[in-house]
Amino acid sequence: MTESLYAVSPLDGRYAGRTAPLSPYASEAGLMRARIRVEVEYLIALADLEETDLALDTQDRATLRALYKNFTEEDAKVVKQLETEGYADFSATNHDVKAVEYFIRHHLPDDLDRVSPWIHFGLTSEDVNNLAHRLLVRDAMEEVIVPELTSVQNALTKLAREYRDVPMLARTHGQPATPTTFGKEMAVYAARVGRAVGQVKQAKDGLSGKLGGASGTFAAHVAAYPEVDWQEFAGDFVDRLGLEYTALTTQVNPCDDLAALFDALGRVNTVMLDLDLDIWLYVSQRYLGQEAVEGETGSSTMPHKVNPIDFENSEGNLSKANSDLDFLADYVTTSRLQRDLSDSTVKRNIGGALAHCLIGYTKLQNGLDKVVPNEQVMREDLQGTPEIIGEAVQTILRREGHEDAYEQVKELTRGERVTIEDFRELFDELDVDEETRTELHALSPETYVGLADDLVGEL
Repeated sequence: MTESLYAVSPLDGRYAGRTAPLSPYASEAGLMRARIRVEVEYLIALADLEETDLALDTQDRATLRALYKNFTEEDAKVVKQLETEGYADFSATNHDVKAVEYFIRHHLPDDLDRVSPWIHFGLTSEDVNNLAHRLLVRDAMEEVIVPELTSVQNALTKLAREYRDVPMLARTHGQPATPTTFGKEMAVYAARVGRAVGQVKQAKDGLSGKLGGASGTFAAHVAAYPEVDWQEFAGDFVDRLGLEYTALTTQVNPCDDLAALFDALGRVNTVMLDLDLDIWLYVSQRYLGQEAVEGETGSSTMPHKVNPIDFENSEGNLSKANSDLDFLADYVTTSRLQRDLSDSTVKRNIGGALAHCLIGYTKLQNGLDKVVPNEQVMREDLQGTPEIIGEAVQTILRREGHEDAYEQVKELTRGERVTIEDFRELFDELDVDEETRTELHALSPETYVGLADDLVGEL
């Protein structure tokens, strides 16, 4: 706890508890483990080639896989020592992927010494890194981000169904407009989030990997084993990792797939930012109350306040996330000629962007769990703005053939404070049949909500 007070970033300090679920996928230890996984599975794939004389039985494979399946904090420290200080008989590598190679060598039992020359065989670091990063991003999306997005969508759906028939004054351009229901408005957001999450899932499923060596040509592989179909080998290997295979690359996987995912996350975040702003406005209008948390201070000077801090926090974090995601999507898709290293440090910040997303989602979820529609305030507001039935009046009159229907209602209501009695006087003066007059007298702001209730059923 004390250490978190000195964290450089709030992601590992103030918000460490909220970002902890991402640690296995966004931490340096997580990247080490993913790299070991790629190296080990590559070794096993090489052993499956008839052309190589690398033989691995079932026990050998289990022993190798245990290196990443049972990877511990102590193991991570060893990898770091191999990179920065040296460890055992190995000098410092000053190279994070080489440190992983040496870690595997160091942990080979005596009966697997023969494996050493095959570790990282024909590979460049980017072959390992591009696959490791995508495995981590994919798993972070599947295990943390998408479930949290789904929770927000479910919370919105619950609000939509529970309050589907609660009438509420709508506002267009900030002005009183045709009524809606609170449930229908939440249903709009639930549907938008659902569509955006679908795009996130599609982008996640489209993550790709390369395995083509130093310039993407398989040159070293072909030099050693020209008779092997290395393109087929690479495609099968990447596919077994659960990624799409990208054949045409430089040393670097072009990262268009990551950019597509970041763009998709940015879109869902924009929907949620829109929701944060709307909920904030509903709270300020007293349309929504918030359940007070016992012991919580709303204001340092005004004891009565229950501030919409969850939505404000969500807004701030999602805005920061989108800034980071825009930067990442733009940066990772460029590389000088066949390779430059500037993207390496940038990709280490993917976890930070996802962490701001996660905080934004959880804070929004917390806020949604505490809001309660103030039905009395909503109804009083509707009753205080009877002019909103003007749309219904002029539409019914149009149906009855009144060419000047719009103008009649406009003359009564535009820029004027009117009452329901003013409308009733108008209805009594109109040249309409009694059935239509009765229909007009039955209009009220509280019931003028169209199919809002039914539309919630579209979820």
